[in-house]
Amino acid sequence: MASEPNNFVRRTPHGDTRDRLVCADCGHIAYENPKIVTGAVVAHAGRLLLCRRAIAPGQGKWTIPAGYMELGETVAEGAIREAREEACADIAIDGLLACFSISRIGQVQLFHRATFADPHAARLHAAGDETLETALFGWDEIPWSQLAFPTVRWVLHAWRAAGTGPIGAPATNPAEDARGQQPLP
Repeated sequence: MASEPNNFVRRTPHGDTRDRLVCADCGHIAYENPKIVTGAVVAHAGRLLLCRRAIAPGQGKWTIPAGYMELGETVAEGAIREAREEACADIAIDGLLACFSISRIGQVQLFHRATFADPHAARLHAAGDETLETALFGWDEIPWSQLAFPTVRWVLHAWRAAGTGPIGAPATNPAEDARGQQPLP
């Protein structure tokens, strides 16, 4: 058993099946669980909002507005906040578009389909603190080779497959990466 900070040790607690961080003094179990990422594919007149990242990972590459959920917010509220923070955009959520499991980095990613809350303000999006620039791209203009993460590609294809009608069941990981193990080539 390797020692951890604050007198935590890694061991399998009684009645459990996995090694956990357990306080050697009081027995408190510090569960390590996946992080939740939320975001939205924001469309306007057939064009999609992308943000070029100013921060690592994926600095300089394109993504949809997305990020980690905060305590006290719903998944949809987190997606709305992320669009505001990263693209200075107010959005309206249409529904849940995709749910991806990325086990190699311990994430669950939930993405929505959205539009600009005010269609007349669609051109007012701008780069937030974590973004170098924003742009609206037609499908054939998307910088596919410059996307930051595999899930950006997956969710863009899920958006296209869903069309403009009811969304139906959320998209999940593609068969070739069912557990979210493969980074971008």
